[in-house]
Amino acid sequence: MSFSALALLITAGFIHAGWNIVAKRAGGDARFALFTSLFLALVWTPLGLWLAWDVVPGWGWKEWAIILVSGILHVIYYVVLLRGYRKADLTVVYPLARGSGPLLSSMAALLFLGEQISALGVGGIAGVVLGVFLIAGGPKLFLAAKDAEQRRRVHIGIFYGLLTGAFIACYTVVDGYAVKFMLMSPILIDYIGNFIRIAVLAPTYFHDRATAAQLWQKQWKYALIVGAISPISYVLVLYAVKLAPLSHVAPAREVSMLFAAIIGGHLLKEGDRTERLIGALFIALGVIALAIA
Repeated sequence: MSFSALALLITAGFIHAGWNIVAKRAGGDARFALFTSLFLALVWTPLGLWLAWDVVPGWGWKEWAIILVSGILHVIYYVVLLRGYRKADLTVVYPLARGSGPLLSSMAALLFLGEQISALGVGGIAGVVLGVFLIAGGPKLFLAAKDAEQRRRVHIGIFYGLLTGAFIACYTVVDGYAVKFMLMSPILIDYIGNFIRIAVLAPTYFHDRATAAQLWQKQWKYALIVGAISPISYVLVLYAVKLAPLSHVAPAREVSMLFAAIIGGHLLKEGDRTERLIGALFIALGVIALAIA
């Protein structure tokens, strides 16, 4: 992996961890996802229009099919993630989602996109997976907690974390294919796909407009932050995919866990910081292995 790709992933990881903590604090649902999509469309309109003006008119059915599938997958991913954040700890849901998703993405890239990986690369992926497991709670995830409520939250966190990871893998492979093989713009994939997300999520607002209006008053500031900065992290990852194999980029994205383990544990006070910092160290070593593989 080139230094440029690694730099893109480190920057993306910091931004990604940051907006996930903001989303966790918002405690939103599908309507919060709609609010963030609306702000994304507003904030990124100048750049989106500038890039789309000469490109989008030349798109055929394949490009639009990719945009449609990508947009729907991103909606499902985000709604599932937000639901997990409402019902469990970020430091369980987030690492499991971020760990299982890239692992599945790497497997798909090796099986279906014809990529290859060295023994060092396999070791790097293993380090990332182990680190994610430790940050998520380690062996405690499979042990009965003394507190029934905490045990329930952990189990719910495991479920939503893994489900979110599955959708991360799906949209990563779809978008990675679009960037690497169809040579589509990473920015346009995310920006145009966002309008698909708005169309899918809009009914959630009109279903109960009174409640949605109350949520807007409480959550619009969080939604503005997420809508403004979340595209940056993912677009940087897609640019990294253009420079390095998807099977390397997907797990290396988990450098974000270094930041989430520290920031999330400190700000959200979810405990077990020592184990999570050890996990972050394994992730760092795994990312280094992937970088030099």
